[in-house]
Formats: sequence, C-alpha cells, structure tokens
Amino acid sequence: MDAFLTATGHILTPIPLLWCALGVTLGIVVGAIPGLSGSMLITMTVPLTFFMGSYYDALILLVAMYVGSISGGLVSATLLRMPGTPAAIMTTLDGYPMAQAGHAGRALGFGIMASFVGGVISWVFLIALSPTLAVWATYFGPWEYFTMVLMALVLIASLSQGSMVKGLLSGFLGMLASMPGVDNSTGMLRLTFGFNSWAGGFTLLPVLLGIFVVSQVLKYVIDAERPVIRIEASNRGIFMTLDDWRRQAVNLIRSSIIGTWIGILPGIGASIGSICAYTAAKNLSKTPEKFGTGTEDGIVASEAANNATIGGALVPLVTMGIPGSVIDAILIGALLMHNLQPGPLLFVTDPEVPYTIISTHLIANILMLVIMLVSVKWISKLILVPTAYLMPLILMFCLVGAFSLQNRTFDVWVTLAFGVVGFLLERIKVPLAPFVIGFILASLAESELRSGLMASAGSIEPLFTRPIAAIFLAVSAVMLVWSLRSEWRNAKKRRGEGGQ
Repeated sequence: MDAFLTATGHILTPIPLLWCALGVTLGIVVGAIPGLSGSMLITMTVPLTFFMGSYYDALILLVAMYVGSISGGLVSATLLRMPGTPAAIMTTLDGYPMAQAGHAGRALGFGIMASFVGGVISWVFLIALSPTLAVWATYFGPWEYFTMVLMALVLIASLSQGSMVKGLLSGFLGMLASMPGVDNSTGMLRLTFGFNSWAGGFTLLPVLLGIFVVSQVLKYVIDAERPVIRIEASNRGIFMTLDDWRRQAVNLIRSSIIGTWIGILPGIGASIGSICAYTAAKNLSKTPEKFGTGTEDGIVASEAANNATIGGALVPLVTMGIPGSVIDAILIGALLMHNLQPGPLLFVTDPEVPYTIISTHLIANILMLVIMLVSVKWISKLILVPTAYLMPLILMFCLVGAFSLQNRTFDVWVTLAFGVVGFLLERIKVPLAPFVIGFILASLAESELRSGLMASAGSIEPLFTRPIAAIFLAVSAVMLVWSLRSEWRNAKKRRGEGGQ
C-alpha cells in the first residue's frame, strides 16, 4: 500500500499530472480519427520516452494514451458510423442511429459516462487482484512459464478474427521473426543468412512500428477514401440524469465485469469484450428489438465493456509479464527498452513501477471523463480531417523513431519491411495480434523451455507432473481442439448451405 500511495502521490505532482493529461488528450484525439489507433500512437511515442526525465513519467504517458485512445473511438463511431478504434465497433450499432435521430449529444454522453464507469470498476479488480496474483506467480518455475506462454498464444490464435489456423500461422511467423541473431544458450549465430546486420536480430521497436503503423499507412494509400455523411455534435443532453443512472446501473456493472474478465484473458482485446457485453445486454433486455436502432442500453454495454478491458488486460501485464492485448504487448516492449523486466518480481524489486501503472489507470479515467465532457464538441471536429493528410507525417515520425533508437539505417529498412509484412498479412485476413505477441513471447518461451529441459536432464515429464504446468497445458489443448472442431463444423455447414 505504501508503494501505491507513493506512486499516486508522484502522479499527482504537476509534471507527471501534465504528462497524464497530455497522454489522455492525445489518445482521445487519435482514437477519434478513423484510421488511426492507440497502438499506432503508443508505438510512435515509445522512442520519445527515452528523452523523458524518468521511466515512471514514460509509463504515465503511455498508459494515459491507452485509456484515452479506447475512449476516443466512440466519437467517430457515433457521428460517422466509423469506429475510431476496433473497440468501438458495437457502439456504431446504436450510437449512429441515435445521432441521426438528433440526439448526438445524448449518445456521446452515455458513451463517455459508461467508459468512465467501466474504467473505474476494472481498476478495482486491477488493484485487488494484481498483488495477490504477483505473489502466486513467484512460485512459477520454467515449465509453468513455458506452458503459460503456450496457453496465451493458443488463446490469442483461437479468439483472433478469422480462422484458428491463420491465428496460429501469425503467431508462428512472429516467433520465427524473433529468432535471427545470437542464440542466447549457445552464443552461436542462427538464421542470419550471411547478413552481418542480422547478427543482433530484429529490434522490437522497428518491428512494432512496421507492423502497426507503416502497414496502416500503406493500407490508406492504396484504399481510396470513401465519402461519408458527417453529423454535427453538440453538448445538448450530454449529462445523464438520475433516472438514467438508475435504469442503466445493472447494465453498467454487468458490462464492466464482463469486459474486465475478458480483458484478463491474454490477447482477446476490447472488441471481443464489447461484443460479449452487448450480446448479454440484448439477451437480457425486455426490449431486445430496440438494439441496433438507437438505444442507450447498447451504447452503455459497448463502451463500459471496452474500457473495462483495459484494467483487465493490465492484470496479466503487471503480475506475470504476459500481454493482455496488443497495446499491452507494446507496453511490455517499452518496459524492456527501459531495462525493466515485467513480471511478478517487479513487485519486489521496484514496486513503484506496477503501482505507477495501476494509479495512472485510475487518474487517466478521471481525466478522460473531464476532458471529453468539456471538449467533445471540439474533438468531434477532428473527424473532418482527411486521413490522407496525416499519413505522410505519420510515416516520417515512424522512420525517424526507428533510426533514432540505435542510429542505424538497418532499423529503418526493418520498419519498412515489416510494414509490408503487416500489410500483406491483413490483406489475406491474417490477424496481427498473434504475430506481435508471438514475437515478444518467443524468447521467454524458448529460454524457459531450455531451462526446464536442463533441470530435468532433457525430460519433458514435468510438463505433465507439475500441477500448474499440466493445467495450462490441458487448457491449451482443449482450446486448440475446441476451436479447430468449431471451425470444421462451420466449414461443413457452409458447404452444406452452398450445395443447396
């Protein structure tokens, strides 16, 4: 508790609080512009954090951007029917019809308040679960860590958009991309194909910049901009009444809890959380026919859940060093680049780091509420900015950031190459999340597996005899078989319908 109070006190001092407010504002702005995303913003910002006074301030800025970007997506989802972030997809179903009916301010107000409540409820779970899980995770050995990484990759692949096979392929490609360079166990070069520049492997930041940012630049350069109908926003009806709070109380709490627990599952993300909460709200509603026509219940369910997934996703990050979402994978990369090893020992060696993340999550949600309520009318005008004008600037910042990391032209080429890889993967409907998380977790999985094999004289028996490792392995196997079986049945059903 002392570490939490110390971290909170630091954030509430002028400079860190300014970084937090700046992060939330930038996140909201980027989230409100279709085509941009929080992952792009955070990835581009990571190189700049090396010039900040401390890594605590860097974490404050990045986590605040995370919160702001998820919240900002509701603006374009409501006014354009174009989700600013994938997490706001379900918000379009009721937010846009409600705005079309002349209640844009009320739709935005419900979304903003639901986002705040979802964030606060998930923060309660974050601060309650994290210390206990971190202590529990200190008992993990190499076999537990290896099977946990395996389970995370299978969960990510099975719940990614598209087929399970494509998810597994994406994760495998990410792991393969992490292997060139020096083998940590033997000290020998591997998979460098005679290129001396490959001896150090591919650095995380250029890979992230390429996969998440350059790929999107290529996408928007190639895809022609489609005309959209824009709706003018206003502050009229933006504040919920006491009667609104009473009617939405159960929906808010239920959706927030659903979003939190789905966020804890590695790699699933806010979009799945909002879909599950929206479906639950519709199935339990007395008027399910109103969903999709402009009902407040749909907006509340979607926005409460997608913001709640942030707190949920931070739980495995601060306790075990496992990313709960794509942005969490980038945050882990930022910690590693600042010479911090995420995981349970961080609560022992430097407890102010995880508690800085936890405290920032709460304060950023409060700032998000204030900033959006005060300035949503002006923020909504950002949707008028053509995305094509922003892309050259974004590409320039990416390449400068990649080069500044180690002052190597090689990193610039790596960024461009992985930008092409990310673009091609998306074109063939292969999800990018398993690729990035596979790239980050591959070295951990390899080192833990080798440590376990060395301790057991080459035997894999501990995989089945150590209880926690066996449970993780069993969950991985069940998820793999269940997902493949579901896909096979769906494919069979589609073939049957096609033959009729």
